[in-house]
Amino acid sequence: MTVEFGRLYNRLILRKPVITLVVTSLVVGFFLSNVPRFELDASADSLILENDASLKYYRSIREEYGAGDFLIVTYSPKLPLFSPESLTDIGQLRDQLTKIEQVDSVISLLDVPLVSSPPMTLNQIVEGIRTLESADVDLELAQQELTTSSLYQNLLVSSDGDTTALQVNLKRDERLAELTLERDRLYDLVTPAADYQQRLKQLSAEIKTLNLALNKRQHKTIQQVRKIMDQHRDSATLYLGGVPMIVTDSIDFIRGDLKVFGAGVIAFIIIILSLSFRSPRWVVLPLIACLSSALSMMGYLGWMQWPVTVVSSNFVSLLLIITLSLIIHLIVRYRELAALNTGYSQFELVSETVRSKFIPCVFTAVTTMVAFGSLLVSGIRPVIDFGWMMVIGITISFVLAFTLFPSALILMPRLDQKPGKNVTGKITSSLAHFIQRHNKATLILFGILAFIGLSGIPQLSVENRFIDYYKEKTEIYQGMSLIDEKLGGTTPMDVIIDAPKDWFSEDAGGFGLMDLLLGGDITASSYWFNSDGLQDIAEIHTYLESLPETGKVLSVHTAMQMLQALNNGKPYSDFKLAIVYKRIPDDVKDALITPYLSADGNQIRFSIRIYETDKSLKRQALIDKIYKHLTGELGLEVEQVNISGMAVLYNNLLQSLFQSQILTIGAVFIAILLMFILLFRAVRLSIAAIIPNIIAAGLILGLMGWIGIPLDIMTITIAAISIGIGVDNSIHYVYRFRQEFAVDQDYWAAIQRSHGSIGTALYYTTVTVVLGFSILAFSNFIPTIYFGLLSGLAMMAALVANLMLLPVLIAKFELA
Repeated sequence: MTVEFGRLYNRLILRKPVITLVVTSLVVGFFLSNVPRFELDASADSLILENDASLKYYRSIREEYGAGDFLIVTYSPKLPLFSPESLTDIGQLRDQLTKIEQVDSVISLLDVPLVSSPPMTLNQIVEGIRTLESADVDLELAQQELTTSSLYQNLLVSSDGDTTALQVNLKRDERLAELTLERDRLYDLVTPAADYQQRLKQLSAEIKTLNLALNKRQHKTIQQVRKIMDQHRDSATLYLGGVPMIVTDSIDFIRGDLKVFGAGVIAFIIIILSLSFRSPRWVVLPLIACLSSALSMMGYLGWMQWPVTVVSSNFVSLLLIITLSLIIHLIVRYRELAALNTGYSQFELVSETVRSKFIPCVFTAVTTMVAFGSLLVSGIRPVIDFGWMMVIGITISFVLAFTLFPSALILMPRLDQKPGKNVTGKITSSLAHFIQRHNKATLILFGILAFIGLSGIPQLSVENRFIDYYKEKTEIYQGMSLIDEKLGGTTPMDVIIDAPKDWFSEDAGGFGLMDLLLGGDITASSYWFNSDGLQDIAEIHTYLESLPETGKVLSVHTAMQMLQALNNGKPYSDFKLAIVYKRIPDDVKDALITPYLSADGNQIRFSIRIYETDKSLKRQALIDKIYKHLTGELGLEVEQVNISGMAVLYNNLLQSLFQSQILTIGAVFIAILLMFILLFRAVRLSIAAIIPNIIAAGLILGLMGWIGIPLDIMTITIAAISIGIGVDNSIHYVYRFRQEFAVDQDYWAAIQRSHGSIGTALYYTTVTVVLGFSILAFSNFIPTIYFGLLSGLAMMAALVANLMLLPVLIAKFELA
């Protein structure tokens, strides 16, 4: 802090503490009033790459084939599934679900068309379809058809006939879909004009608002669905599944984690500060500053209508920790000055405390911002938001640490440190003696740790399964397991295949859409819907179904297997195929063909369900394998084949996370090194200061690789966290060491004094951080558990590296 700035700070803040507190309280109060508007968002859109080409394609396919949001209710009755009691109960469950305001329709085994119960002719189907509720249905044949049909087996009814599923289709938000498509079209513009950019901002804001409203409606709907399900649990075992349910429950998990973690960290802050400093003021003031920082940020997000996602949900914990770190350094410095300068007034103590800690705290705040700034290049909206939230939050924490805390402290009387046992000081001083006696062993130890980290990093993986995100006791896990086991897999993936480009050329003899409009039948105008095309479809379908990772596969081939039952199991000629296509009722066509064949007949869709419980599941390998087989073995052109669905989008997100974060770590360290050089004015010392943090971050990533913990949307941020907070330790330690070294020019004497002073502050902060993060082990969300434990381990590694390796490097190579 320069002399001029110090005088200005004293005049505006320390000389007018009451005014400072009033202004600060008003600002904090304003943000607190907006805390009720704080929102959580765990929707699927918050977990995918924004402006991803695959995302646009996915949305276009959903529009083309009419896919919407739905819930799955699995029903395993205590009596036989096809008993009158069970069927009656299923009918009542369906009717109750249909009456829910946001439910569009419900499909159950009572509603689907049956063609073999008893066998029907095409003329009979044209007159009307038969269902389980039809008067002329043969229940025994219906049971056989539903459990063996290529369409219904392991989709609607399990092959053993003891479990069924009800698909609860939710009403679509047409306005949200319309705005999303408009936004995607604007993204496609190569050089959008300024007015387009403004429209993009408007669209993004409105889409955000509509998404939050949709989340609330779906949360209410899911509560209503569960209430109805509870009325039927005496007759059956029921589980709720589907993306909307996962979103709602994930939000509830996050909200619960925020409450539990917040309360836990506050409790640990009170305990640690009470035991460490043994004074009410050193508990109350830090607590007020930490809560003001976290709640102000929550209020700011509510004011800006900026929802928190799964990725950014831990910003509260991080802000509490960062604010506490700043405050502890100020407390430790105040107590040191009070012990050394018995004649100082309270104003002089506070002023000197702020003056001596301002510069290192500025650099620690900025370097932490740089570390979190690495998240901004991920290309993933929730990760980018997390980066910005932390940059803004750290700014708030810094401002409050140097306004609220000192202005409140200066109104209190001087407090001298009471003599007593300094256990922490003894621990850190013992560590200093140890590394002085065993400096070579220390270097060898950290060399080994560096090797372990570096050798484990290449083994890092981003492959993981949705089901691994939840504990076995949760309904999400149990529902996914049952659907995987009985109903053909959980995670959807689509394989879309277009007609060859030359199909529309005159030389190829193909027919276009115009021919269809002018009256040509579909078997002539469609590349796929004819005898030859259907054979190709059957071959592709059989291949996709043979993959060990895939469960149920649906396509036009599935429909043809059912329709061929009307033709004695024989394939249709093109002429008969055209007749069948024209004569079958629209509702049958909408169920069997429209979801898998485009309107012009030149694009086909294979709907695949992936087994999430398959421990060997590797999404990228599966996608590559399908591409290779279709374009290699089956001879399709690369341009014809597209693979889409949530499985692909999530895989793209993970791959992008891995590339962006791992590749930018080096750039982050270079940026921090340059800041070290600017602060310390010594290149060699700056390099020594950054080495412990490289080893600490590398060790955590390496251990994740060795243990087999995959990188996901939350654990990928651990590198940024460990770098950001670990580097803070280095700055504070080096800054204090240089002050101590100036006293007697003795390296090890300066190290001893530094360990006894700044070392205790680092110790207090780290212990509180580690204990606070350990609370997350009680979360129902597995990534949160990993995040808490690994972040705590990262902080401990950073502390040990900065209190052991850094001093040895300084003394060994005489850096000051």
